[in-house]
Amino acid sequence: MSDAAIHPIRFILSDVDGTLLHPDHRLSQRTADAVRALREAGVIFSLASGRPPKAMLHLIETFGIDVPVAGFNGGTLINPDGSILVAHHLPAEAALVTLALFSAEPDVEVWVFADGDWLRRDPPGPMAQREADGLGYGPVVVESFEPYLDRVDKIVAASNNTQLLVALEAQLQPKVQGLAQVSRSQPVYLDVTAMLANKGEALKTLAEHLGVPLEQTAAIGDGGNDPAMFHVAGLSIAMGQAEEAVKRQASVVTASNLEDGAAQAFERLILSDTRLD
Repeated sequence: MSDAAIHPIRFILSDVDGTLLHPDHRLSQRTADAVRALREAGVIFSLASGRPPKAMLHLIETFGIDVPVAGFNGGTLINPDGSILVAHHLPAEAALVTLALFSAEPDVEVWVFADGDWLRRDPPGPMAQREADGLGYGPVVVESFEPYLDRVDKIVAASNNTQLLVALEAQLQPKVQGLAQVSRSQPVYLDVTAMLANKGEALKTLAEHLGVPLEQTAAIGDGGNDPAMFHVAGLSIAMGQAEEAVKRQASVVTASNLEDGAAQAFERLILSDTRLD
């Protein structure tokens, strides 16, 4: 008897950017149809993203999601109506250390997410428009991040210099160990969130909320913040364009997002109750 027959997948937690969406933030018809088929088959479908909750409301509507979703890499869980179910804020100590490190780099745009807003202090750089296109709204300009330090949801270092972000990740990890999660949600974004603000914790919380055993859950994603849920889910799926370090932590690797790899995985692994070799 197959694993799928023993532990049929009842709940899927999916990353958004680089997984469900093409690089231009477009949702393909095949992926939309696959998600609809999952829901029609009785499989619960939800999202876990580095995006702020406000930027996920239109995704909730697009996919017809009627269960909570996870924003800020799992730092905030919201109900479909936008109300907060769970929220984890970054400790002020970790926020100060992070801001000091990131602000010293001229090639890095530093963003803070707090009070439901995307905040920036410096003039907009080349990454700001990319973020605005993805979120569907722009930043609020502030003179200082200091008034928000006790309620920061996420700090982001954004840069096209991906090697710099790798180096900053390595530098920051020991400085905030035990206080914060540091991960690259995309090659050009380095995210810093609270310790419990990770997709693994989000998957455990949502599965318990929905009454689904972890062995009957699946997780799919492509970024450095996705293995946290891979390690928790009964079935873990990495996108084909993911970095090798991410792929190695998944039980299955599907095609890239340009090839509708998420739809392929849903069709082959869950809707047909078969598994990739």
